[in-house]
Amino acid sequence: MFRTIRFIACAATAGLALSSMAAVAEDHAYTEGPVVNVTAVRTEPGKFDAYMSYLDTVWKASQEAAKKMGDVVSYRVVTVEARGENDADLYLVVTYKNWATQDGATAKADAIAKMTEGSVEAANKSMIDRGKIRRILGSWTGQELDLK
Repeated sequence: MFRTIRFIACAATAGLALSSMAAVAEDHAYTEGPVVNVTAVRTEPGKFDAYMSYLDTVWKASQEAAKKMGDVVSYRVVTVEARGENDADLYLVVTYKNWATQDGATAKADAIAKMTEGSVEAANKSMIDRGKIRRILGSWTGQELDLK
């Protein structure tokens, strides 16, 4: 009898805790949306078209493969007017379904590299070669907050 009462009390406490968590979540003026990664790129002088060619081939194929896997929602390239020699002239914007898409990212990237460039080694060599035509200035990742 005592165990039954204790079980009911624990179940009631758990039920109240879970229902109050739902109520707290409903109090927000937003819902969590997709995850966005933005990479700032500066192309080397005279190398803009060469880098755009890479983006239109290998990078685009990689993004399309990630879309087929269900991780990437969209991707785009944005050009901007650089204010100085150390400012980005391109931004690569990739929108992911959610944070969970980043789980196992290395294995996923290796699989995509094999599909798009033949092997991880070839993809690594390609990355070294791209270093001659562009500089990665940095990146950030954030989550969209969709207003209700």
